[in-house]
Amino acid sequence: MTRTDRQRWLFPSHLVEPGGSGTARPRRTARDWVVDISLFLLAAFVGLLAADASAQYTSDTVTLIDQLVGAAACCALWLRRRWPVGLAVGLCLVSAVAPVAAGAVLASLFSVAVRRPFREVAWIGALALAASVTQVFVRPDPTINVGLALAIGFVFILLVTAWGMLVRSRRQLVEALRERARRAEAEAELRAAQAQRLAREAIAREMHDVLAHRLTLLSVHAGALEFRPDAPPEQVARAAGVIRDSAHEALQDLREIIGVLRAPGENGEAGDRPQPTLATLDALVAESREAGAEVVLDTTVDDPAAVPAATGRTVYRIAQEALTNARKHAPGTTVTVTVRGRPGEGLTVAVHNPAPGGPVPHVPGSGQGLIGLTERAGLAGGRLEHGPDPDGGFTLHAWLPWPS
Repeated sequence: MTRTDRQRWLFPSHLVEPGGSGTARPRRTARDWVVDISLFLLAAFVGLLAADASAQYTSDTVTLIDQLVGAAACCALWLRRRWPVGLAVGLCLVSAVAPVAAGAVLASLFSVAVRRPFREVAWIGALALAASVTQVFVRPDPTINVGLALAIGFVFILLVTAWGMLVRSRRQLVEALRERARRAEAEAELRAAQAQRLAREAIAREMHDVLAHRLTLLSVHAGALEFRPDAPPEQVARAAGVIRDSAHEALQDLREIIGVLRAPGENGEAGDRPQPTLATLDALVAESREAGAEVVLDTTVDDPAAVPAATGRTVYRIAQEALTNARKHAPGTTVTVTVRGRPGEGLTVAVHNPAPGGPVPHVPGSGQGLIGLTERAGLAGGRLEHGPDPDGGFTLHAWLPWPS
């Protein structure tokens, strides 16, 4: 879209205020032509009536001059879009001595009221009133009382001015509503883009929390097979079984997350696998123990199912990430998972592992898991703290709200 097209779109011809420097002047539309022709014919009709009335008490020469002046005034109305103020001033001065220009004056005054601010409309309207008063005394009509003539002039000028200002206010209101609609549409697009970005970030965190646990198991046991090729067949078979099961679970978790991205109706069965909660924490600990980790679960929550699903799922993910990190950075240590809480006081989960006793194999990782857990806890209305202990171990502590 060029600059001229944008100006035509933002400033239609019936709203443009001429005279501004550097503003492209749009062409007349079909509606503009209809309005201009209508005003021209109306001004000509009023001028003919005034000329016919004045011909009854004036000479032929004056009547001819009036007709020429009225025709010129009506033709000058085609310039009202380009120079509305100057044209109105000139026609007011002419109408003071030529009654046939009264129709053109009203048309130009209406144009000024539609297109110019109130300050200009006020003083031009005052000039039109003064010209109307002057005309009554310079070119009096013997068939009409002076007071009635003054009243008619005042009423017509005020009516035309008020009508023009009403049209201007309505057009400004319509334009403001259009601008508000465009702004609302743009804001809606921004909100949709932001919601999409937040959804992508949430899915990315969920994929990290879910898959990191499974892939760490794969990495640890694959590394054990690599460094212990002479291990007994029983250990090799056990590690291979863990690798197979972890890969299968990772695929299942990945299918579950990808299912969130699909449109409604694309999934064959909605909710194939239930979301983890606090009640499934025992299964997570058992899975870690089967993989060879030493995990101690200490919980005082008698009824895990009573914990809100969102809170229980957050506790599950925190414990899952903590066990994953302990398996990567402190293999062979005893990890303690402690869960405390009651309704109204909140729910706390703490995971502690001591310092590893020997060298730790390097497992690649970016440390984004703890950042994701901190954000997850904050979104749930809680808080999370983590850091190394003085004895070389590592502790993760989180608190989450549990409404009563």
